[in-house]
Amino acid sequence: MKNIVCPISDQRVNEQVTRFNAMFAIGILVMAFVFNSVILFVFLMADFFIRAFTTIKFSPISFLSHSLNNTLSLPVKLIDKAPKIFAARLGFLMTTAISGLYIFDLKTASIVISGMLIICASLEFLFAICVGCIIYTYLVLPFYKK
Repeated sequence: MKNIVCPISDQRVNEQVTRFNAMFAIGILVMAFVFNSVILFVFLMADFFIRAFTTIKFSPISFLSHSLNNTLSLPVKLIDKAPKIFAARLGFLMTTAISGLYIFDLKTASIVISGMLIICASLEFLFAICVGCIIYTYLVLPFYKK
């Protein structure tokens, strides 16, 4: 993991908050399947869009994560924001695919992609492993070096 290269920016975010974001994303995905709710998939897709493509400071999930972090009084651990934006863009693409597949009654395919997203979010939440950084290092960065 020492060879992982993350996109770099001058902006920082609290790692605790990003881990809570992942936890809430997992919960919403599971609830969407349990309650058979396209609205929850679209909500999660919109939340990823806000975090990935806008300058709005807080998405709904991010607001909940900040509130939970403040309530628990966890220490602030600042990390680079760029890989988290990249990961949010991947999350947006995945939730867009999940929503579309679910709407067109391709439930098995939506479950497979949801499973991949849950694995990525679980790694972030439980172990602070950013799959976005790994994908960036091996699939994006080589094209920029040429």
